[in-house]
Amino acid sequence: MSLQDLTPRGERRTGWQWRPSWLQLPANDLLRERVYRRLWISILISSLGSQITMLALPLTAAVLLAATPSQMGLLTAMEILPFVLLSLPSGVWLDRVRKLPVYVAGEAIIALVLISVPVAWGLGFLSMPFMYCVGFIIGGVFVTAGSAAQIVLTQVVPRHRLVEAHARNALASSGAEVAGPGLAGALIKLTGAPLALLADALMLTMSVFILRGMRIVEVRVPNPEAHFWLDMKDGLRFVMREPLLVALSATVGIWHMFHYGALTMQILFATRELHLNEHQVGLCYMIMGIGTIVASMLGNRFSRWFGPGPCLILGFAVCGAGWMQLGFAPVNAWGIASFIFMLLCYSFGAVLIFVNMLALRQAVTPEGLMGRMTSTVRWLMLIPAGPGALLGGYIGEHFGLRYTLVGAGLSSIILAAWAWRYSILAGVAVLPSPQNSSVGAGDTASVRT
Repeated sequence: MSLQDLTPRGERRTGWQWRPSWLQLPANDLLRERVYRRLWISILISSLGSQITMLALPLTAAVLLAATPSQMGLLTAMEILPFVLLSLPSGVWLDRVRKLPVYVAGEAIIALVLISVPVAWGLGFLSMPFMYCVGFIIGGVFVTAGSAAQIVLTQVVPRHRLVEAHARNALASSGAEVAGPGLAGALIKLTGAPLALLADALMLTMSVFILRGMRIVEVRVPNPEAHFWLDMKDGLRFVMREPLLVALSATVGIWHMFHYGALTMQILFATRELHLNEHQVGLCYMIMGIGTIVASMLGNRFSRWFGPGPCLILGFAVCGAGWMQLGFAPVNAWGIASFIFMLLCYSFGAVLIFVNMLALRQAVTPEGLMGRMTSTVRWLMLIPAGPGALLGGYIGEHFGLRYTLVGAGLSSIILAAWAWRYSILAGVAVLPSPQNSSVGAGDTASVRT
């Protein structure tokens, strides 16, 4: 008789622990894969820290430095500017180097940059120009390390499971969104927004040690005829010749304009229109995690039922509805409820957009072009984001915060209606396969478990 035969019914023994059978993962669950599990845990930890930064950085500007709406828009634009300047050359570079070390280095650099904010505050030279520099450096790291992180996932997970993997990653982020904002609000209230950034730096350091333990072996095939500028041109050519990537770049890029316009005003609206303090803002953002959790759990199922393209378009409409209704919110308890509802709509809609967008663009791209495709599409998508943030700040300062929110919401709904009627995305019911390409015979990767 085996040890498993002696195990009480309803429980299974694993190592030194007893676990009820209902806690066992399904046999084909991605989290059973050790390498993916390490990546998922890293995402969970860094996402928890990013929730602190998401509140602490803008609150530092809005409350501590009394930033105007235009300055808030400029701060957001400075985070986006590196994507416009560096995305294309970084994609060529990424296709020539190992992606995991770039990802790890990026996490470490952001941790150091975040530490600089409380140091500057303590020394008395924290200012909006300093915050612009912090935003620019963080954006610059995201250009390379963010793209590398997306490619690492394709080296760990088979292509046909990319929607499932992105949904799993979104679930990790959503867990952080539930706990993170409340923790962030409490830390900011207790220590002040600048010092709260130290907690994110600590979590990023933990993520670095987890990622360094992953064992992904990339077998890169050197191309003696490789040329930097020609390779960058090849990446652009590939994207422009793939109708699906063109449609994604155009629609999600336009949505980014509305997104960053509204995002610029959210914290200002909460603190100056609804008169919420830092801790109350953090509690409101905790509710946002519920929308992310629901979308993460249902996103893969929705994608199978309706198709990744229609689900992405639905995300535009849901986000737009949330922003628009907030623009008409009263300044009372109903206004706070409207703010929370906006966060729910945004979190639900954004998951539908990004899970399906990432899966679609990665599914259609050959391995050797993954870096250039990722950077090129991110470049195209984020070009409208900077003007959107600046325009949102200008409208908010000269006409009122509500005009920015209503304009962003109505525009996003119109975009969804247009995409449903005219875009090829509405007809994408399944993930496509990469087309044969003679450009950039790519890197391959094997995973050691």
